[in-house]
Amino acid sequence: MPELPEVEVTRLGIKDHLTLARIASVELYIPKLRNMVPEGLSQLLAGQTVRSVERRGKYLILDCSAGSLLLHLGMTGHLRLVPASAAPGPHDHFDLRLDSGIVLRLNDPRRFGSIHFAGSNPLQHQLLRKIGPEPLTDAFAPEYLYRLSRGRKVALQRFLMDSAVVAGIGNIYAAESLFRCRLHPDTPAGELSPADCAALVAAIKETLATAIATGRSTMDFLKTEERLAYFPQQLYVYGREGLPCRECGTPVRRGRLGNRSTFFCAECQPEHRSPR
Repeated sequence: MPELPEVEVTRLGIKDHLTLARIASVELYIPKLRNMVPEGLSQLLAGQTVRSVERRGKYLILDCSAGSLLLHLGMTGHLRLVPASAAPGPHDHFDLRLDSGIVLRLNDPRRFGSIHFAGSNPLQHQLLRKIGPEPLTDAFAPEYLYRLSRGRKVALQRFLMDSAVVAGIGNIYAAESLFRCRLHPDTPAGELSPADCAALVAAIKETLATAIATGRSTMDFLKTEERLAYFPQQLYVYGREGLPCRECGTPVRRGRLGNRSTFFCAECQPEHRSPR
């Protein structure tokens, strides 16, 4: 499932091919993904030059003078760069055709991705304007997290997955970050101490940076396969129910937070911690 690292690696993988490229046309093979695709997208974008490829949270932003194309990959979406001669497959739903002969193609088997068009200031689009700070910037600091968590009874993992708290962190990287700093996912957010916040912010930054570095070394967006698999990683707890913890050997446990699964090591991440 694409989270911030996968989206950032996608951005880095396509930006050199798209920046300053001229859009020849837009081909839409299905009118609706998670939402209806904006009408007249081809008329809005044809002839435009892509000025930059940015990211906000889990959204990619292709900025043009007429406005910005916003892309969300949903649960199963992939972008890849293919030659104009490559015929679309059954799960290919959107082509951005460039004058260079390269096509940016969206493949999304479950159709949970989405395509939007924003005006001159995409960061004020309704989907982006309430997103919290980017976790790899100085704005995401221990003092910020401590202040925002005061009085919050929500479980810590769900707190981190709230995009209004911090941008782009989903189930996988929330679980991995909590393991890295030895915090239990059920801990009420309001119980975090300043020291906890410092450890958690550092763990999140390190977890995300490591994942991005791994992706940059393994991903190739010029592949033409129908499905472009995301990069392999050595996860510590996510998806490892019953397997030994990589640190202490205790079997990893699986819990529930609402309709989501959570994974943790009961030895490394004790539920009841001593007062600080």
